[in-house]
Amino acid sequence: MRRFSWFNTTALTLGFAFLYLPMIILIVYSFNESRLVTVWAGFSTKWYGELLQNELFLDAAWVTLQVAVVSSTFATVLGTMAAYVLVRAGRFSGRTLFSGMIYAPLVMPEVITGLSLLLLFIGIGLDRGVLTIILAHTTFSMCYVSVVVSSRLVAFDRSLEEAALDLGCTPWEAFRLVTLPIIAPAVISGWLLAFTLSLDDLVIASFTAGPAATTLPIRIFSSVRLGVSPEINALSTIMIGIVTVGVITASLISKNAALRQRAEEQAAERAA
Repeated sequence: MRRFSWFNTTALTLGFAFLYLPMIILIVYSFNESRLVTVWAGFSTKWYGELLQNELFLDAAWVTLQVAVVSSTFATVLGTMAAYVLVRAGRFSGRTLFSGMIYAPLVMPEVITGLSLLLLFIGIGLDRGVLTIILAHTTFSMCYVSVVVSSRLVAFDRSLEEAALDLGCTPWEAFRLVTLPIIAPAVISGWLLAFTLSLDDLVIASFTAGPAATTLPIRIFSSVRLGVSPEINALSTIMIGIVTVGVITASLISKNAALRQRAEEQAAERAA
C-alpha cells in the first residue's frame, strides 16, 4: 500500500500553499519599489530604511518586545510551578478547581478574557499601560506553558529524583539539579510559545493597553485600516524572520538535549 496517494499529495500541497503562500507574497512585495502594494515596480529595499525611521512603529515594537520578554518569563515560571503541582502533588482538596482555573484561558474567548481583565484593572484603580499588558499576557499564556511542561513531567522518570534524594539532596536541590535540566527543553519551548503568543496578541492587548503603551499588533491594525503600506510588509517580513529563527533554534536545542539525555540513559544502563 502506498503511503502517499495522489489525493494525499494534492491535499498536502494545497494545505501548505494555503498556509505559506500569503507569507511568501508578503515577503516578495516588501521589496517592491512602488508604494502600491499590488503593483510590482522593481526590486528595492527602501521601505526597510523608511521603517527604521518610523518612530511610531519603533516605539510600538519596543513596547511589544518588553511585554513579550517579561510576560513570557513570568508565564514560564508560574506555568512550570502549576504543572509541577498538577503532576506531582497527587490528589488534594481543590485540585479540580485549580486545574480548571489553569486551563480555562485555553478555551475562553479572548474578548471575554480581555474585557474581564479590563474591568479588574478599573476596579482596583490600576492605570492601563505596559504593566497591565504584561499582567494580561502572563495570565493567558501561563496555561500554554503549563500544558507543555506537564506533558514532559508525566513522562519523567521519578527514580532519578529519588536517587538524588537518597544521595542527600534536598527536594529543592533535586529539582534544581536533576528535574529542571531534564525538563529544560519543555520549559524553553513553553517560553518561546508564550513569547510568540504575546507578540501576536491583538484582542487582549487592545483592552488592557493605555494611550502611552501601544503594542505593535495594535499599531499595525490601526495602520492597515487606512490601507496597507509597504512599510507594514517590511515589518511583517522582519517578524516572520525572527519567529522562524526562534523556532529553528528551539528545535535544535530540543533535539540536542534529547540526544544528550538518550546518551546519558544508555550510558547509565550499560554501567548498571
